[in-house]
Amino acid sequence: MAQTVNLKGNPVALSGPALEVGQRAPEAVVVTKDLQEKTVGGAKGIVQVIVTVPSLDTPVCETETKRFNELMAGMSGVDVTVISMDLPFAQKRFCESFNISNVTVASDFRYRDMEKYGVLISEGVLKGILARAVFVIDKEGTIRYIQLVPEITQEPSYEEVVQKVKELL
Repeated sequence: MAQTVNLKGNPVALSGPALEVGQRAPEAVVVTKDLQEKTVGGAKGIVQVIVTVPSLDTPVCETETKRFNELMAGMSGVDVTVISMDLPFAQKRFCESFNISNVTVASDFRYRDMEKYGVLISEGVLKGILARAVFVIDKEGTIRYIQLVPEITQEPSYEEVVQKVKELL
């Protein structure tokens, strides 16, 4: 059965597997704001934080991306990627406008690989974009934390993410 999240209290189904802590993180290819392909997931020898958001052009996603950019400043040994379906050109403007430099902002528009993480919205008005979620992956490529935010219009628990990252560093 598909996982669901809520959009303003109404359930929407997600496409892809329901990943669990302890599983190997699937590799997914996304495209950075500079049109370079980046593989997230799998073993990278570094702690990875994969953040999925519906669109940087929404207030909650903007706030979330700026917050992760602030929280990850000065943290070495961690690679943070914020992924949406926004095109890389719009993402580049966003990063320049808000001085986003401590996280990589990337798009899943090309391969739609984030379905491997079970976060692709499969119905309703947001069909085809990503739900709000955070995955923390250890150096060996194992998922150590998952936060699928139950209400798309709400921010994640930043403190939990930072705590898990610090535990893994």
